[in-house]
Amino acid sequence: MVRLAKEMTIQERENVANGNGKLYSRHLFFPEEMHNKMKMCAHIVLPKGNNIGYHAHSEDAELYYILRGEATVVEDGKTYILHAGDAVFTSQGSAHSISNNSENDVEFFAFILN
Repeated sequence: MVRLAKEMTIQERENVANGNGKLYSRHLFFPEEMHNKMKMCAHIVLPKGNNIGYHAHSEDAELYYILRGEATVVEDGKTYILHAGDAVFTSQGSAHSISNNSENDVEFFAFILN
C-alpha cells in the first residue's frame, strides 16, 4: 500500500494523556489498513512547551523515533533527553511521557504496537 503525503490529513489534538498543550499528528496508515498489527503509525509534531502526559501501556507497547528537535522522555520514572536519531521503546507494562522543553518543535514517529 502506498499513501502519498498529499493524501494524509493532519489532526490537532489537545491534552493527550492528560498532558499540556497540543500536538499535530499525521497518520501514515490506520489500524485496519495494517491488518490491526499496529494501533497507531504517525508522524507527530510537538510544539515547544507542550507534552504528552505520563501514561502506562498495559496492553500494548509504543516506539518513538525522534526526527527533529530535543525531547524530554520519562520512562518508568527515569528521565532521558533525546535528539534526532534517538529512539525509545516503551514495552507492555511500562509507562512514559514526552515533553518539548526546547525552543523548537519536536518531530517524531510514534508507533503503538499490539
